[in-house]
Amino acid sequence: MLIQVCLYFYCKFLWRCLKFVMRKLTGRCELQRICYNTKPGASRTMKIETSLKDSKSKLLQTSVSVHFDAIEKTIEDIMELKKINPDINPQLGISLQACLLQIIGYRNLIADVEKLRREPYDSDNPQHEEMLLKLWKFLKPDTPLESRISKQWCEIGFQGDDPKTDFRGMGLLGLYNLQYFAERDAAAAQQVLSDSLHPKCRDITKEEISKFSKAEWEKKRMDKAIGYSFAIVGINITDLAYNLLVSGALKTHFYNIAPEAPTLSHFQQTFCYLMHEFHKFWIEEDPMDIMEFNRVREKFRKRIIKQLQNPDMALCPHFAASEGLINM
Repeated sequence: MLIQVCLYFYCKFLWRCLKFVMRKLTGRCELQRICYNTKPGASRTMKIETSLKDSKSKLLQTSVSVHFDAIEKTIEDIMELKKINPDINPQLGISLQACLLQIIGYRNLIADVEKLRREPYDSDNPQHEEMLLKLWKFLKPDTPLESRISKQWCEIGFQGDDPKTDFRGMGLLGLYNLQYFAERDAAAAQQVLSDSLHPKCRDITKEEISKFSKAEWEKKRMDKAIGYSFAIVGINITDLAYNLLVSGALKTHFYNIAPEAPTLSHFQQTFCYLMHEFHKFWIEEDPMDIMEFNRVREKFRKRIIKQLQNPDMALCPHFAASEGLINM
């Protein structure tokens, strides 16, 4: 343990020495070198974020958590601290502002999402009830809901006759996401719902057939495709999106697609994308039964995380709910 601590401080000392030498050689501070040598997007913003957090200056450390209204003043203070003339280096201030908007916006987005997750569904709240009934109308526009407490809710993937009990894990966040998907991309949401209720077997390639014994192939050929509960899976994918956000994994995506601060709409669009992709992944995996859900979900999670490790990655939405996304 002592050796690790010593090694940490030794490396930190070497890094500060290297930064000092680079400034003397280039005439630029680390923030300038990052902004001038790294393209806009996640690559630049994540480097700026690390540089600010690791700085020995209190001003730089706290700059990633200031209020939006204080960003311009904070940049002025940083330029003054680093002895950078804004008239000679006007692009630096613009680049730093864009990065800080994304960094602070991401922190605020976590707070907004967490607030929704912590708010329980309240059947006595007219707003909550209205959202739930809208979800039914968007998913089943041609089928009237006979009553608020009804077995019909199982038709869109809830577990019982009252959906409020299914929102306990993710609170209102699960309902917000489901309604957003059903409203903003109604055709895709209704198709995913239909497929989840009436799943179709995917085509099996010749290479896959060759891996089965004759008995296994006969069993596989006779097996029916396995569906899933649309609403319950939507709440589960909400949990996945939430954990990707809180862990910081979604920074790559948001810093590449949101030119300024990522918002709740960006998060909901990302949920739509994950729902769409998970549905395709479920069909590709062709599980033997619903008990394999956790295995399939974990495999899907690892695939998304691997994609997000690429600093140039932006999850590529291709449906109506994401038409507003901007790729930098």
